[in-house]
Amino acid sequence: MYKPFIQPPAIVRQFYPKRLWRMDPLEQSVYLTFDDGPHPEITPFVLEQLSKAGAKASFFCIGSRVAAFPSTYQQLLEQGHRVGNHTHQHLNAWRTNPQDYLKDIATASTLIDSNLFRPPYGKLPWHIAKQIPGIIKAPAKIVMWDILSGDFDQGLTSTACFEYCRNYIRPGSIIVLHDSEKAWDRLAELLPSLIAFTESAGYSLKALP
Repeated sequence: MYKPFIQPPAIVRQFYPKRLWRMDPLEQSVYLTFDDGPHPEITPFVLEQLSKAGAKASFFCIGSRVAAFPSTYQQLLEQGHRVGNHTHQHLNAWRTNPQDYLKDIATASTLIDSNLFRPPYGKLPWHIAKQIPGIIKAPAKIVMWDILSGDFDQGLTSTACFEYCRNYIRPGSIIVLHDSEKAWDRLAELLPSLIAFTESAGYSLKALP
C-alpha cells in the first residue's frame, strides 16, 4: 500500500520547487489528470464523463499508445483537453540510462505537441530534469501532483480511492488518475463519484493551463 504517499511530503515539494505540485490555492478549482493513455475504450469513457459535467482535464500520454490509437488521441484534442508527455515507453528514470530516457521523451514529443511532462512513477533525477527543457516544447514544465488517487493499485477498491481523494482534496489540487486497463476496475466507479463530489463541493474541474 502506498497510503502514506497520497500527498507528497512537504519536504519533497520544497526540494523540487520548480516542479508543479498544485495550482493556485486561491481558486476554487481542481485539476484531474490521467496518465498512461490513450486507451481505445477507457479514454472515451473518461471523455464522456467529463463532457457530461462540462469539465476539462489533462492527459499525460504515452507516445507508443498515441501512435497505436491516433484517433482516440485526436478526440482529446478536439474536445479541448490538455495533453502532456509521459515518455514513449513509460520508462523508469531510475532504471534507465539517462540518454536513453531523454531520447524516449524526444520520440514521444514528435507525437505529443506539449510543454508539459510528467515522469512515470514520479521518478526523475535532477540531472535528467534539467535537460528536458531542451527536448520538449517551451516553456517546459514538469508536472507532479497534489493527490495520488491510487486507482492503479489492484489491492484497493474504488471506494477506498474515492475516500483518499475526498479526504485530501483542496483548492488547486492536481489529482492523478489513469485511463489504463490496470486502473479500470477502480476508475469506472471512482471517476463518476469524484466528479459528482467536486461539483457538490463547489469546485470547477479545469485542464492545466
